[in-house]
Amino acid sequence: MQTIKQTSPYIRKDVSTKRMMIDVLIALTPVVIFSIYRFGWDAVIRILVSLVVMVGLEAIAFGIMQKPGKHEKWIDRLKSRFEKYTINNITAPAVSAVIFAMLVPSKLPIYAVIVGAAFGIIVGKMLFGGMGSNIFNVAAVGRIFIALALTDMFTGTYVGVDMIAGGTALTAIRTGAGFPHTLNSYPLIDMFMGNIPGSMGEISALAILIGMAYLLIRRSADYRVIVSSLVTFVVLMFVAGLKLYPDQVLDYTLFHLFSGGILFGAVFMITDPVTSPVTRPGRWIYGLLVGALVVLIRLFGAYPEGVAFALLFSNMFVPLIDYPQWATNKFKPAFFIGYGVAFIALVAIVYFGVGGAV
Repeated sequence: MQTIKQTSPYIRKDVSTKRMMIDVLIALTPVVIFSIYRFGWDAVIRILVSLVVMVGLEAIAFGIMQKPGKHEKWIDRLKSRFEKYTINNITAPAVSAVIFAMLVPSKLPIYAVIVGAAFGIIVGKMLFGGMGSNIFNVAAVGRIFIALALTDMFTGTYVGVDMIAGGTALTAIRTGAGFPHTLNSYPLIDMFMGNIPGSMGEISALAILIGMAYLLIRRSADYRVIVSSLVTFVVLMFVAGLKLYPDQVLDYTLFHLFSGGILFGAVFMITDPVTSPVTRPGRWIYGLLVGALVVLIRLFGAYPEGVAFALLFSNMFVPLIDYPQWATNKFKPAFFIGYGVAFIALVAIVYFGVGGAV
């Protein structure tokens, strides 16, 4: 069956939704395989726990939300609650579960994985009405909840947001080591291949890029939000590098691109069709917002990593971006002027914010 030719993923036929979710799972395969290669059974266990919790709790919540049929036997009434339960109700939480598992480190306590997965699927999704109704990215909701609610329960190197976001290399810069010294400890080639500590799915840029290529070839991810977010991030970090480390500006930019969760977030989280804008211009604006917020959090915020925070904050603006009074699929002059002005303003904020000359 062919998809209806429309921008919005919400008005495609059911087969399109199923295919899209399966494509995302396939695209995640290189990342999952690498995480298992690096972290062994620790990775396998956390992936399976996340899958069981999210898929299981969504099924239970789905059944509770349905009106049972009028049957004499309780087993028949129970079955009637799941008459509308389809393969989409399995693949969608499975995608969220795998993404959530890839956002955590291999030594994260199992109870924290359970709590984060449960909070993400119940509070971040089912309380909003279930599949297609949530306004926040499910995996990001679970990750941030752990970062904020369970921080005191963690010890050692896995503390706070860094534990969740995998910003180990970024933390080294914030703790006073400085960029040049940190680059010696975390060479760019190791960061690209994944030979660094961090969250299971965010450390290998190569594995993520393979998944991105598959999604773009299959057209199961919108290139606009990927390009807009990554170009915004790279340009702003390059501008910051011009002031902070003019002799190593390219290394500084690539260091930030390969560290933390920006690549993983841009490929597998920002592209979530449910929580991203419907229109083509809106997706460019959305990508700009996410990429800029990640840069601002990393440079000026309290945390070294900011992808999940930036994503959830941007999710709140999607209804405004899609507001019918001005939302359109056409690229009008006002869009180019507004996008350009916003981009220039962000460049100025970053440059002067890091100490650029007036």
